[in-house]
Amino acid sequence: MRVQLYCDGGCRGNQADTNVGGWGALLVWGSHEKELWGGEPNTTNNKMELTAAIEGLSAITKPSVSVDVFCDSAYVVNGMNSWVAGWQKKNWVNSKKEPVKNRELWEALIAQRDRFADITFNKVKGHANNAGNNRADELANRAMDEVEAGER
Repeated sequence: MRVQLYCDGGCRGNQADTNVGGWGALLVWGSHEKELWGGEPNTTNNKMELTAAIEGLSAITKPSVSVDVFCDSAYVVNGMNSWVAGWQKKNWVNSKKEPVKNRELWEALIAQRDRFADITFNKVKGHANNAGNNRADELANRAMDEVEAGER
């Protein structure tokens, strides 16, 4: 069985002193769907993008399934398909010889990825005609709305 994970994160007021972030994930397998979302204040867009992928993968209880991750974040997709191997070899130092930002989240995402023998990370265009990605974006915005309203 293949599971599709659509994930998205966002941050209103990214890099401001006060902001609100949210993430959303949509899992699809066969005729079944599961929606997940969450948020927090004072975060970054990149942290929310990573969190969406981590939370979505952690919700998959059967590591024997194959997983296709779809994300509109080049940061997440390029990181998982290319950068993390080099960062690990260089003891989590990037090409600018600086510590990799969000290392704890990258390590958590790697741990989730490593639970599956067959997993792909795929880049999709954001805010386009991809229904799964659009739903993940709606869930991330729902989470931000809930944080702003004090519900999360």
